[in-house]
Amino acid sequence: MNKVDLNGIIDLHVHSAPDVKPRSHDDFQLAEQAVKLGARALVIKSHLVPTMDRAKLVNQKHPEVRLFGSITLNPPVGGINPHAVETAFQLGAKTVWLPTVYSARHRQMEGKSGGIDTVVNRRIVPPLKDVLKLIAENNGILGTGHLSAADIFVVVEEARKQGVRKIVVTHPESYSVGMTLEDQRKMLEQYGVWFERVYAQPAGRGRYTTNLAVNLQAIKELGYESTIIATDGGQIELPSWSNMLTEYIQYLSDHGITAAAIDRMTKFTPAELLDLT
Repeated sequence: MNKVDLNGIIDLHVHSAPDVKPRSHDDFQLAEQAVKLGARALVIKSHLVPTMDRAKLVNQKHPEVRLFGSITLNPPVGGINPHAVETAFQLGAKTVWLPTVYSARHRQMEGKSGGIDTVVNRRIVPPLKDVLKLIAENNGILGTGHLSAADIFVVVEEARKQGVRKIVVTHPESYSVGMTLEDQRKMLEQYGVWFERVYAQPAGRGRYTTNLAVNLQAIKELGYESTIIATDGGQIELPSWSNMLTEYIQYLSDHGITAAAIDRMTKFTPAELLDLT
């Protein structure tokens, strides 16, 4: 077993405290792990609040690693709110996530009513068009959040029309999205998106199940060029972020994914999306 080299790695999806939900690390502890691991950059995410200001403060203390902020379009920021997105970009945000735990899809999967619709009658809701224009103008990353596979197709179609260049399908393997490999293949052929494949997903009653085998299959069937490896780390039920990332990359290496492919999925493509090249 060859030990993998994580120096220069980038993770585009990490949760940290302060948060309403308990997290296994706060922003500074996450940065400290990243420095020890030799990571190059991270994007910190919250389902509830923007994280750009937090990232800037951490960068002052830990300039060895770059933390970037993001915004998720859930109710605490006004949902599909172009004003919030515009301000987020002014403060340095890199990623705009569409609704996650408050999306209509996610709420339905949890047996709850309500939720934020991004697509109605196969058309995006009007404010989303303005959001997509802002993402295009600022060369930001669109994360598709916890939308259904059908809605993601509609949103991505419009995003391309509005000039969005960086589209990342958020953990397509998750129950909160449920995108099949055939759906992914179709989307890749039509739109040239990237797929963010994360370490684990909820399995009920506070338990999680790893996605490693599922992700390995997707990489082998669809190719590493369209894949971004991310942890979605920070859950207290899972290993620490650094251990999670180490286990993930070691698993891929042990199962035949080359070092060059791993570097593309964890270093080069994420760097291009963050304009670090």
